[in-house]
Amino acid sequence: MIEGTTDPGLPGAPAAARSVPVLPLHGPVRPLGLPQVSITGGLWGRLQSVNATATLAHCESWMERLGWLANFDRVADGTTSPDRPGWSFSDSEVYKLLEALSWEAARTGDPEAETAIKRLTARVGRAQDPDGYLNTCFGHGGQQPRYSDLEMGHELYNTGHLLQAAVARLRTAGEDDLVRVARRAADHVCRTFGEDGLRGICGHPEIEVGLAEFGRALGEDRYVEQARLFLERRGHGTLRDIPLGRAYFQDDIPIRRADVWRGHAVRALYLTAAAVDVAVERGDDDLLRAVERQWERSVARRTYITGGMGSRHQDEGFGEDWELPPDRAYCETCAGVASIMVSWRLYLATADTRYTDLIERTLYNVIATSPSPDGTAFFYANPLHQREPGRPADPDAVSPRAEGGTRAAWFDVSCCPTNVARTLASLDAYLATTDDDGLQIHQYAPCAISAELPDGRRVAADVETGYPETGTVRVRIAADEPSPWTLSLRVPAWAAGATVTEDGRTRPVEPGTLAIRRTFRAGEVVTLDLPMGPRFTWPDPRIDAVRGCVAVERGPDVLCVESLDLPATGESQAGESGAGGSLAEGTAVGGSHTGGSHVGGSHVGGLDALVIDPLAGPRADGGGARVRARRRATAAGPWPYTTAASPQPDAVAGDGDAAWFDVPLRPYRTWAQRGPSSMRVWLPVSPGPCHRSEGVLGT
Repeated sequence: MIEGTTDPGLPGAPAAARSVPVLPLHGPVRPLGLPQVSITGGLWGRLQSVNATATLAHCESWMERLGWLANFDRVADGTTSPDRPGWSFSDSEVYKLLEALSWEAARTGDPEAETAIKRLTARVGRAQDPDGYLNTCFGHGGQQPRYSDLEMGHELYNTGHLLQAAVARLRTAGEDDLVRVARRAADHVCRTFGEDGLRGICGHPEIEVGLAEFGRALGEDRYVEQARLFLERRGHGTLRDIPLGRAYFQDDIPIRRADVWRGHAVRALYLTAAAVDVAVERGDDDLLRAVERQWERSVARRTYITGGMGSRHQDEGFGEDWELPPDRAYCETCAGVASIMVSWRLYLATADTRYTDLIERTLYNVIATSPSPDGTAFFYANPLHQREPGRPADPDAVSPRAEGGTRAAWFDVSCCPTNVARTLASLDAYLATTDDDGLQIHQYAPCAISAELPDGRRVAADVETGYPETGTVRVRIAADEPSPWTLSLRVPAWAAGATVTEDGRTRPVEPGTLAIRRTFRAGEVVTLDLPMGPRFTWPDPRIDAVRGCVAVERGPDVLCVESLDLPATGESQAGESGAGGSLAEGTAVGGSHTGGSHVGGSHVGGLDALVIDPLAGPRADGGGARVRARRRATAAGPWPYTTAASPQPDAVAGDGDAAWFDVPLRPYRTWAQRGPSSMRVWLPVSPGPCHRSEGVLGT
C-alpha cells in the first residue's frame, strides 16, 4: 500500500502507520509497524534475513512435497477422496505461510515474496465454495460433512489463520484477492454460527482472534461480535467430552470465571489473545481483569524460566501449579508464539511493562531457539534438560515426533516452522509504541524508528546496540522537534544496577520504565547500560523437580550446559589456569560431532553427575558464563535408592581442590547447534550451608 492511503473502516490515518498484526481501536499506547520501525541488524536482523532467504521457501517446498497444497487443487477440480494427505489442520500452515510472506513482502519489498503470495492465493481461492466455505478436509466428495467434528476437525481454526493472513495483507498491500477470499469465509462463519445459527465452537481456538482482528482491520464490527459469541459459548460443555477432558480445549470453565490457563497450551493462549481483543473493543473491564488474573497466576506458577509454557506431553498442555519438570518440559514453540500474542495485547491494553518483560524472555529463549542457523530445521518442543543426545535428523524426512533433541526439517504436525516464520517476519511491529506524548521502546535491536504523534510532533530515533552480547543501548535522536516529547525505555526486571547517560551525565535507573521528557535535537544520544554479568536464579521451592538446583542467566538469555563442553571422564579436571581442564576434543561437522566419543562414550551421563559450587558464583565468559563444578561419585547398583541415614551426597570423584573444574555455559537458544548433545539448564548445587532454596523467576 502506498504511503498516505487509508485502510477501510479507519479513515484519515496513513495506512503505513497500521502495518501491524495487532491494532486495538482503544488503549493507552499505539503499536508502530512497517515502515515506522525497521530492524537493521543484530541477532534479530540475522534471523529475519535467514527467515526470508531460506525458511519461507523451505516451508512452501515441504507443503508442496507432502501434497498439502495439492489438497486445494483437488477441491477445485472435484477430485477429493478419503485419502487426503495431511492432518485436518494442514490448511492452516498454508495460511500462516501466506501471513509470513505478506509481512516479508512489506518489510523488504521482496518480489519473490509478492509472487508467492499471488501464486498461493490463486490455489487457495479456487478451492472456495460459492457460499464462502473453505476447507480441504471436510464437505466435499469422499469427505465428512461440514462441521461434523467440531472437537478435533479444526475447520474454524483453519479459517482463523486465513483471517490473520488477510489482516497482514490488508494492512500492508490493501484489499486484494486474499482479503476477498477471507471476507467471504468470514461471512460464511457469521451466517453459520451467528446468534440464530449453530451454537457450536471450534475445539481449537483461533477463529476468535482471527475474526476480532479482521473486524478491526476492515472496520466490520459484526466480525468482532462473532468472536465475542464464540468466547461466551465456550466453557459450558458445548463440545463433546474426550478422554483428556473438556479442559483440553477450555470448554470446562467460562473464560470469565477461570483463574489460570489449563489444558492444551496453544489452545488456551489463542483463546486468551482473542479475549483481550474482545475486552478492549467492547470496553469489557471484567473480561480484561479475568485475563490479567489468569496471566498472573500462570506466569507465577506454570511458566518455565525460558518463558516456555506447557509441561505435559500427553496433551501438549499446562500442568498443575509448580508442575515444571525440566526434562519433560514440552514448551511447544507455538505456545511461545501464542504467549507473545497474549502479552503484547495485554501491554497495548495496559502499558504495563511486565508483559513486555515476558515477551523478551520468550523471544530469546523460545522463538530464537527453534530455528537452526540456516533456517531449515526447527525445534517443536523445547525441554530444559536433554538426558541423551538426540540422533541427527534426516533433512529429507518428516519427523514423527515433536521432541528428539535435534532440530528437524519438518514434522508430521508441522505448525511450529510457519509460526516462527510469521513471527520473525512481523517482529519489527513488536519493538515500539507511541502515546499522545512520545515514543516507547520495548525490545532492543539495531533499528530505525520514525513516527508522528497525534498532534503532529515527529519522533524519530536510531537504536544502536550489540544486545544481547552487550548491554549498551544507544538511542540516537534522528529528527529535530522543537516541542518537548517523552522518550521511554524499558528497563528489564532483571536489570538491577542499570544506568542511563544523557547530556554527559550518568545516573542509576530502576527496573521498569525510564521516561525522559524534554526537547530533543537530531544527533543527541541517550545511552542505556544494562548489567550483563551472569547471575544465579533460584527456583521457587515448591517446584519439586528442580529443588536443590540453580540456573544461570545473562541479560535476557537463559544459559545451559552441554555435554560437548564437559571435560572427558578420567582426564585432568583441576581447572588449570582457570580454563576448565581438558575439554573434549572434536568439532561439529555436517550436523554431527566427531572426534570425542559423545554418543555412547564417556561424555554421556557426565551431566547427571555434575554439581556446581554456589559460593563461587557464575563468572563472565563472552556471551555466556562459567561455573565451578565437580562430579558426584556414582556407582552402579541393583536399586536406585538407599536406606542409609547419611548417603554422603557430597562425595565427589576426586579429592580436595583438584576435584573442581570450570564448566562453560552457553545461551540456551544455541544448544544442539554444534551437533547432538545432552543438555541441562537447572544445575544441582553441591550441598552445604551455602545452599539457598528460595527465589523467584527473574531474580
